[in-house]
Amino acid sequence: MEGHSVYKPKSGVARWFEDRLPIVGLVHSSAIAYPVPRNLNYFWTFGGILSVMLVAQIVTGIVLAMHYVPSADLAFGSVEKIMRDVNYGWLLRYLHANGASMFFIAVYIHIFRGLYYGSYQAPREVIWILGVIILLLMMATAFMGYVLPWGQMSFWGATVITNLFSAIPVVGSSIVTWLWGGFSVGDPTLNRFFALHYLLPFMIAGVVGLHIWALHHVGQNNPTGVDVKDIRKDTVPFSPYATLKDGFALVCFFIMFAWFVFYTPNFLGHADNYTEANPLVTPAHIVPEWYFLPFYAILRAIPSKLGGVLAMFSAIAVLLVLPWLDGSRVRSCNYRPIYRIFLVIFAVDCVMLGWLGSKPPEGWYIPISRLATFWYFFHLLLILPVVSRIETPRPLPASIAESVLKRVKTRPGEPGLAPPAPGAA
Repeated sequence: MEGHSVYKPKSGVARWFEDRLPIVGLVHSSAIAYPVPRNLNYFWTFGGILSVMLVAQIVTGIVLAMHYVPSADLAFGSVEKIMRDVNYGWLLRYLHANGASMFFIAVYIHIFRGLYYGSYQAPREVIWILGVIILLLMMATAFMGYVLPWGQMSFWGATVITNLFSAIPVVGSSIVTWLWGGFSVGDPTLNRFFALHYLLPFMIAGVVGLHIWALHHVGQNNPTGVDVKDIRKDTVPFSPYATLKDGFALVCFFIMFAWFVFYTPNFLGHADNYTEANPLVTPAHIVPEWYFLPFYAILRAIPSKLGGVLAMFSAIAVLLVLPWLDGSRVRSCNYRPIYRIFLVIFAVDCVMLGWLGSKPPEGWYIPISRLATFWYFFHLLLILPVVSRIETPRPLPASIAESVLKRVKTRPGEPGLAPPAPGAA
């Protein structure tokens, strides 16, 4: 999409450089003049928040790696040394550990924003698929990072999760042996996980680049789901309108982040991870980090080990085909009243799965987990395709500008509110 303005170098040096490496022009067209729909709300700020959080995780992770020792005998002690002896090591570790949780909070909000406003529909299918790939890479990175402190929950979490691959016919045992680097979780496992945990964030950054490139090629969705018809009326420049909104949201998000770091840094972690790994003592209740709990509940809801593994991975894989499951001609749930109700129920179901994942697999938790797992797939594979094809959506506004500038009637017989000035965000 063409922007509102074009970068024009003013000095001879700038023109010379731009002719040979037009990086300033690229930044100007992508982050300053790039046109964004004028009706974007604060749910659209989480993309920028995630970009900043990715950079923060990479920077803090690199510094922590300078002091961490990937050895089964020394890993736990090196983490304690970071906390006690490295200058501001406690801050770096708490930023990194809680940053992972903040990352997942932001990405889950980002995903549900896409679900609500239909951001996966044409022509944004590739953007959505790249987003799901980023989620998978994030989950792999976070799991391997959780193992590195080599506490009790790290060790036993790695043992339980990696053992799941043994359920795969024929090649399962070979995959587990390769992941372990031997015949049990130990020193080779820790070295492999450390290497992959260090590498994967850079892969995530590369896919994020593709994600943003695809987004800028087809343009952003918006709360109405109506395409841009007049770039001058329907859009505003990315800077200062979107950058100011993103900046304000980022400050608010970092206030919450700072609260966790400085006041309750261990709230989102597990107490057992402050005990060094002991292969001879099994924790009473093995659980992953909170952001894996919905998928952990799905895994345990299926009686068969192989069935549980397939269901857990299918819960993510089904998101890849979402653009083709949704047959609605309207993107935004603001104009799909029936499906909006089902989507709210789906969101509650996902939260319920997270809660069930934190509970022991016994008693009435088991049938409730199975019901919640059934509803997860029932919603995506049946409710979404059927409702999207039979529902009669509400009328859409003629344009983005109309949805922003339309008169709002306060009471019958009273004049509407005056529209905002042209160019207002």
